Amino acid sequence: MGMDVIDYFIHGDDMQFVEIELDPGEAAIGEAGSMLYMEDGIEMDTVFGDASAPQSGLFGKLVGAGKRLLTGESLFITVYTHRGQGKKRVAFAAPYSGKIIAFDLRKHGGTMICQKDAFLCAAKGVSLGIAFQKKLRAGFFGGEGFIMEKLEGDGMAFAHAGGTVIERNLAPGEVLRVDTGCIVAHTPGVAFDIQFVGGIKTALFGGEGLFFAVLRGPGTVWMQSLPFARLASRIFAAAPVSKGGGGKGGEQGSVLGNVFIGDE
Repeated sequence: MGMDVIDYFIHGDDMQFVEIELDPGEAAIGEAGSMLYMEDGIEMDTVFGDASAPQSGLFGKLVGAGKRLLTGESLFITVYTHRGQGKKRVAFAAPYSGKIIAFDLRKHGGTMICQKDAFLCAAKGVSLGIAFQKKLRAGFFGGEGFIMEKLEGDGMAFAHAGGTVIERNLAPGEVLRVDTGCIVAHTPGVAFDIQFVGGIKTALFGGEGLFFAVLRGPGTVWMQSLPFARLASRIFAAAPVSKGGGGKGGEQGSVLGNVFIGDE
């Protein structure tokens, strides 16, 4: 199936959204719950599994849905098709503070490997599949497990990253060590492995976890400065103490804040 060729505009700074412009008959796909708005003339349809191509029978639909379930995404994906006249726009919003990355898959050999929750939207015809870690230790300790998300096709796809996005082009044999949660995407030519951080003292008290992701070129790597898991852990740690949950609690501005917390 041919890809729909779309025009797009990314708006905003820290809370971005991408606006996709469709000609009559063109369509875009979006992760469930990501749509911000759509103009009159665009029809929305929810598809079970992968919307990249027609699937034959129940088995084909189950296979497509199973791939999405393994990558941590919803079983359903939404297709937005322009059925009217002229140009119309549909917009998709990022789920939290960060940046939207636009991938032209034609420029990256038709394939991109992403972390499991990075996908936001794409031109219809882009296939959403799974990519397995080839090395056992990378699968166990890589932060994303054995399974990552694979985007295939020759159209535009959009991913979301937390904080600021860093893009690095690695030369053949060039090595980059990265916190496992900070990897957003990489081209298929990049080799992915895991390395122990070093001494026991560094591993236990360095605050960076026990393992690094080791990326070896050639290829391109996209990283995020603020993974959502890191942000969520900081919010949880700073949350007030309640009878039903944890957190540091207390008045953040007072050194005596925790002294006067007691049972009511």
